[in-house]
Amino acid sequence: MSAYTRAEARDWAREKLVGAVNCTIPSFTGDLRAVNERAVRHDIRLAKEHGFIGTLGVSEISITLDEYLEFLRISKDEAGDGFYVVHHASWNDLEQNLEAVRGAEAAGADLVLLAYPPNFYPESEQEIYDYTKAVCEATNLGIILFPMTIWNFGARIHPSDLPTRLIRRLIDDIPNIAVIKAEGGYPNIQSAVECNRLFGGEVVISVPIEGDLIPLSQVMPIQLSATSDHEYYGPMIPRVMQLLRDEKYDEATAIYWQLHPARQTKAGLFGALHGGSVLNRQAWKFQGWLQGYNGGPLRQPTMRLQDGQMTALRKGLLDAGLEPSMDPFREFFTGRNPA
Repeated sequence: MSAYTRAEARDWAREKLVGAVNCTIPSFTGDLRAVNERAVRHDIRLAKEHGFIGTLGVSEISITLDEYLEFLRISKDEAGDGFYVVHHASWNDLEQNLEAVRGAEAAGADLVLLAYPPNFYPESEQEIYDYTKAVCEATNLGIILFPMTIWNFGARIHPSDLPTRLIRRLIDDIPNIAVIKAEGGYPNIQSAVECNRLFGGEVVISVPIEGDLIPLSQVMPIQLSATSDHEYYGPMIPRVMQLLRDEKYDEATAIYWQLHPARQTKAGLFGALHGGSVLNRQAWKFQGWLQGYNGGPLRQPTMRLQDGQMTALRKGLLDAGLEPSMDPFREFFTGRNPA
């Protein structure tokens, strides 16, 4: 059961969601036939040790819904109270997403990141409204609304992907929309600024891109950075967010510049690693492995990693003065908790 009602979702988010939420990609046994429970628990424990307040259970990999819900149950069991598991509502169509969000709530998830299916091709704001409302009404959990370029709404609907007039309707009509993950029209900071100005008094505004988060937090209040591959930097993003809350801006700025070599490396590899509008979850898993997370094999179809890309990602962390794993790359493809 959720710790709050649909009507309480926004107050719950305002009180509880203070900090950074990373991403956990499911781990599998070596034969790729089952979820690797020990590896999942390892990743949740390490995320807690690194100071994250929660994690997104990534669903955009080759995994069945039953396996994914098992992964969420394991994650929440390991998480315990005070560490929040976010359901990734990224399934094939509305019917499956309704089944998934109900299952995620039963599995113990605390929150939902709303995505839109690749085959969803709305030609009006009303179609987006109807889809969003249907998913939100299927659960008591708080919803993270996610304006983002990859939905391919920009050319037909609005350059910001979800225009603020549509967000206004959704907030007015759907009480469990509790957070906006503000990446509309990516890459820019306008979505975060606009959403904070228009909606920041009603819902929590999340800035997930750490390169925007650190400077913007010095001029406007940002309590949440969810969800992103913050695990690439180990404990650094939770640490810098605490400095920002304490208004220690010089120290936070020093961390911004410390991380800059790694940030530049990651940005420079983005096109080759991810391509189009598909995030390379194998690369995200490798980024976490560099900081002690499990790593391990993913099923086909999965995007690949090249030696040069892995070398560059590790060197970026070294250039930033961090201490990534120096284990041979072959060990990433086995994982730290083989089963």
